[in-house]
Amino acid sequence: MKKTATLIGIFICLLTYAQPIKKHIAIIPEPVSIKQGSGTFILPSSVMIEAGSQPALKQVIAVLKDRFSVATGRNVLVSTTAPNATIRLVLGKRKEDTIGEEGYHLLVNAKNIVITAEKPAGLFYGVQSLLQLFPKEIESKSLIKNVKWEAPVVEITDVPRFGWRGLMFDVSRHFFTKAEVKQFIDDMVRYKYNLLHLHLTDDEGWRIEIKGLPKLTEVGAWNVKKTGYFGTFSAPTPEEPNNYGGFYTQEDIKELVKYAKDRFVNILPEIDVPGHSLAAVVSYPELSCTPEANTYRVRSGEEIMDWSKGAPPIALVDNTLCPANEKVYEFLDKVMTQVAELFPFEYIHVGGDECPKNYWEKTEAIKQLMQREGLKNMEEVQSYFEKRLEKIVESKGKKFMGWDEILEGGLAPSAAVMSWRGMEGGIEAAKMKHDVVMSPTTFAYLDYMQSDPIMEPHIYASLRLNKAYTFEPVPDGVEAKYIKGGQANLWTEQVYNMRHQQYMTWPRGFAIAEALWSPKEKRNWNHFFARVEKHFERFDVAEMKYAPSVYDPIFTPSITAGNQLKIELGKEVEALTIHYSFDNSFPDKFYPTYTEPLIAPKDAVMLKVITYKDNKPVGRMIAMPLTELRSRVGKK
Repeated sequence: MKKTATLIGIFICLLTYAQPIKKHIAIIPEPVSIKQGSGTFILPSSVMIEAGSQPALKQVIAVLKDRFSVATGRNVLVSTTAPNATIRLVLGKRKEDTIGEEGYHLLVNAKNIVITAEKPAGLFYGVQSLLQLFPKEIESKSLIKNVKWEAPVVEITDVPRFGWRGLMFDVSRHFFTKAEVKQFIDDMVRYKYNLLHLHLTDDEGWRIEIKGLPKLTEVGAWNVKKTGYFGTFSAPTPEEPNNYGGFYTQEDIKELVKYAKDRFVNILPEIDVPGHSLAAVVSYPELSCTPEANTYRVRSGEEIMDWSKGAPPIALVDNTLCPANEKVYEFLDKVMTQVAELFPFEYIHVGGDECPKNYWEKTEAIKQLMQREGLKNMEEVQSYFEKRLEKIVESKGKKFMGWDEILEGGLAPSAAVMSWRGMEGGIEAAKMKHDVVMSPTTFAYLDYMQSDPIMEPHIYASLRLNKAYTFEPVPDGVEAKYIKGGQANLWTEQVYNMRHQQYMTWPRGFAIAEALWSPKEKRNWNHFFARVEKHFERFDVAEMKYAPSVYDPIFTPSITAGNQLKIELGKEVEALTIHYSFDNSFPDKFYPTYTEPLIAPKDAVMLKVITYKDNKPVGRMIAMPLTELRSRVGKK
């Protein structure tokens, strides 16, 4: 009997051992349904793609051809009819389908791959998921040898939760070229974003050609190049040349719109008025309420606002268009006419945020406007401006959208609101039955610091990856039908180049992508972060930059009753171990492991920390002065 039991046990062990180990699937954003089978698909030496001849499939096919030939060295062919196709792209609706214009079915078996969708966009997103099933080396821009090019057998059904899945790219504070905007689009579509919000105008530059208003780009697109911390620069002196900037010609814009459309991305243009308009005012001083506007220069990053009393700020120079000046509305009519012709998307974003009112308060023309129109305060003055601008935008066949400040003083009747000051503005607008896009600072501002301030380009707030992952676009008590979706915003005051843009966007861009695409009930931090780490590896192969900040510890200092410095070290990733030193040497895994709050030795000056995961260093070496920690005690 014992012998029989032993033999059965051995048989079970052998049977278990013989079962193929299922490959970990790490798709971002998480699909609606994944059914993994056993076995794998092996990419053959010659890859045949079967696809229709529709023009909209051109880019879908181009992505497949590029990714399945460059890194693998495979020969990739395309045919409209190929009975033995390696990859089949099928357009058509199945009887049971409810996947809409962007949903897809992806079937990988041992012999071939089939992607089915109702519309070309669905096929495009199916391709993005397919690529994430293959080894990370598929991201290489050159041939990689000795890789087993295989994907797990799997059936995926997927459909986005929201139709508006946006990223905002501020190209005004620092100018990014047409090629760089294309790169931004290429990066975002990998994670199924479909809306690029271009912030085209601000105090630092006017970035779009408007025919008949040449000074907007001859003057308004250029400032003095400065290096350091934006917002603290010295004011430009008369002899310093306006040598930094740039703009997009109308032909550039048409090219970008087409490039985006081919990748199933809409571009939302933003012309930020009446505040944030210094570049326009410098170009055409007659648009201002303030006579000395003709002495102003386009901002280079010097201080022009006093935020000590909160928002709205007190302007040190008048960066607003004048609501009492009829020339302003003639100007805006000309601008919106051309913007509407260039951008086919249904909305034009008109800003409306952070508009200082102190110059308006002392302007005689504004006082006369208030008396004539029965306006009680400056918020109603801005509301008057917004309602007139809304009529201009609508006269061009477009819908009107602005930041949540447009709620103040009365909301324009058909306006849509982009809620940035938390969720409150969006909640208020939705309850008033206005369409809303959620892009709150609390979850979706990609310019915020991702780690401790000692490690990041300094800005006034932080947003760590685990907080971004908790973004829920539909707040309790709000009708979901009024929430069009959401987006993450990358303001570029402290972003000078594309490498740093990538660092700021990813991995928090993964978190927002998943909040906007995946079912709410599938949200799981540990599962998400396991996939993020796989995508870090893919980014390494692709030579894309990302922030490793999630591995950095969180410092919480306090003072004991005996005036000793007490330091707690938190972490976003539970599996990390934190190693530290107070003796000015550089810790590694052989140094003490953090297990409880630390008491700084009496004469120590520096705490150094590093994090490990799976016995390997993953965090950055952080040198934290103890004086810095003492200075933070009691601060939020």
